[in-house]
Amino acid sequence: MKKIAILICFLAIISLGAKSQILKPVKWSYAAKKTSATTATIYIKATIDQGWHLYSQTIKEGGPVKTTFTFPAGKGYTLVGKTIEPKAITKNEPVFKMDVSFFEHSAIFQQKIKLTDNNVTVKGTVEFMTCNDKQCLPPEEIEFSVVVK
Repeated sequence: MKKIAILICFLAIISLGAKSQILKPVKWSYAAKKTSATTATIYIKATIDQGWHLYSQTIKEGGPVKTTFTFPAGKGYTLVGKTIEPKAITKNEPVFKMDVSFFEHSAIFQQKIKLTDNNVTVKGTVEFMTCNDKQCLPPEEIEFSVVVK
């Protein structure tokens, strides 16, 4: 009888856990396109769920965590300039007592590279924070890898 009671409790806990939802309001995708024999552009797309927003790379100190791209040194390429972002929405956020720039729906970031080899794999990480009008999720860091052919 004890085994049945323990099994029922275990199944109830699993059932409750399955119903709880992990929020992932930003989905990332990656692509690369050669722009010449020696250059390419890495495209990093954020698809943002309705009602959520992703912060710009240009957030000042004292605000939310800004989106940050990190590219460790790799073989076969060098970075050209900084990661470019689209025009952001800028509004005063009373919570942070400052103007804050962010994206809704989607944003495509671009990083230009100079190729020194063929068939290069560009690796990196993106750190970001996302909020809606009720909550902010903790900052998250995601690794990515893009093949340039």
